[in-house]
Amino acid sequence: MRPTLRRSCAACAKFKHSCDLRTPRCSRCVKRKVQCVYANEPLTAPIALGHGDGRSIRPLGGYESLTEYRFGSLDPFESYPPTRLPREHVQRLIHSFLHKIAFEYYPLDLCAASNPFLVSWWPLALGDPALFHVSLQTACLDEELLAQRGFHASEILMADSVALLRRKVEDPSLAVQDGTMNSVITLAAIEFGKGNLQTSKMHVDGVKKLVSMRGGINSVRQTSPLTARMVSWVSMLVTGHPQFDTQDDVGIGDGIPIVPEWQIDLTNAAHSSSLLNNPELDIDYEVRSVFIRLRNAFDRAQHVPLPATRLHDLTCFVIHRLLLSTSNITGIPSSPLSESLRYAIILYMFIIHGPTYYSHAVIMSTIVARFIENLISLESTTYAQPSLDIWFSAVGLVASSGTPQYQWFIDKTQALVAHLGLGSWEDAFARIKSILWMNTPQAEGIFRPHWDAIFGPADRRQTSSSDLQLSLPISPYSIGFPSDIISVLPLSLMLERPDTAITYAARTPLS
Repeated sequence: MRPTLRRSCAACAKFKHSCDLRTPRCSRCVKRKVQCVYANEPLTAPIALGHGDGRSIRPLGGYESLTEYRFGSLDPFESYPPTRLPREHVQRLIHSFLHKIAFEYYPLDLCAASNPFLVSWWPLALGDPALFHVSLQTACLDEELLAQRGFHASEILMADSVALLRRKVEDPSLAVQDGTMNSVITLAAIEFGKGNLQTSKMHVDGVKKLVSMRGGINSVRQTSPLTARMVSWVSMLVTGHPQFDTQDDVGIGDGIPIVPEWQIDLTNAAHSSSLLNNPELDIDYEVRSVFIRLRNAFDRAQHVPLPATRLHDLTCFVIHRLLLSTSNITGIPSSPLSESLRYAIILYMFIIHGPTYYSHAVIMSTIVARFIENLISLESTTYAQPSLDIWFSAVGLVASSGTPQYQWFIDKTQALVAHLGLGSWEDAFARIKSILWMNTPQAEGIFRPHWDAIFGPADRRQTSSSDLQLSLPISPYSIGFPSDIISVLPLSLMLERPDTAITYAARTPLS
């Protein structure tokens, strides 16, 4: 008998009725109390949660486990898992993911032969229906927003992604797979972009349980670098705080691993900074340690440039280390200078790193607010470090660009320039480099335009921050990627929906 590609069940097909493709039995067969048989199981159809009388429907033989995923249901002319979207639409989304989304999510590597979303992520997606649906969803959201004709297809993909993930997390062996964790952390980012913060947190908590089952984030990193990097970075961005600890300074622990540039002799390196040689400056040990190590790493990078991936690892480690040692976490009071330096370093690392995996605009806005709060407190002390003030202003201008806080930094910088008698970008740049600076091809172009606007003609210096920003070139570090676009989705997609819940603890107890 010639195989059929029919999706509807046999009963609905026989009587030529529309089938809603629910599994394990469609609604019509449940109502008629007849056997429901699919020639090709519609794995991406909505899961039937129960009968009308409240009794739950459970598939016979534990079919919900993806270990019984039937590859015979695949379109014989394609090599990817089936979806409920038309074939032409799926192929268009695949093209978008491979040629656009992959490079927007990971701009650290623009080579198709080595970009991890192409060489690691995509092969996993082709064999993992859940990850495949999640991947298509990222491309679909981008496409639908640009088209401005609703979000029907992405909602279908979301429902099917959640249904497929529910099945996977019930099996411990499937729950800890790279594809599962990649899917969960991506859903966390998508829900965060839509404004569904509770659902996003649920996914983050879920992926933390899965990482724990794998032995910690460092253990995941040993076998799955892309998964570990994405989980640790995105979970921090969407929650606003690190979700994983870091290793100690000698590389002990199951937290986020250190990078080679971190292991140096602090005693000798400290003498390279006049800032740290001043015993009157009250700077916490953790902040001082990070500052010294970064100066050393950036000095070495002038001779041997840091690869993009290594810079990401350094940035992730530094930001986690600094945010995990704030006074509200440790309970130990810290000086305004120490906290100002802490948040300035965090912002500087975000700036030189640029958006990766997901926009860091939200967490940066929070850090900028804390930065301003401590700078205001610092003004009431006897502290006097003009070069550090210039560096603080340089970081603040770039980090707050495009936000209401930008005017505050404009006013502060203009007053500082007048007080110190600075006349050009070169004057300011010399002081900035004396504090903390990493030479990259694009670094000066990111910072200089703000100062050129400030050092412009006298009549121009009296203009507002909005006028200044209109004249500035757009920095690649102030632009988000698909997640930024998602953040302006309509209210109809920003409602908490119970059907997106996944019980990550089900059948996957922590060891």
